[in-house]
Amino acid sequence: MTDVQEKDNLWLIVGGCIIAMIAIVIFLRGEKSEHLKSGAVAQLQAETFANLEKRKTSNNATEDQKAGK
Repeated sequence: MTDVQEKDNLWLIVGGCIIAMIAIVIFLRGEKSEHLKSGAVAQLQAETFANLEKRKTSNNATEDQKAGK
């Protein structure tokens, strides 16, 4: 009787996992800057800097204003 060897699929599974991971990384790299295209980040930055400027100018009151004159 001849011995039938069982085919070892371990390397196919490992190779498939590596290829899947590479595909996921490539997909996620393409998606990481999608939120920048909407303009929401630029709008939020503009609002933030405007609020900071308002706060800065309100903190720079003159001595007469601080004294209540």
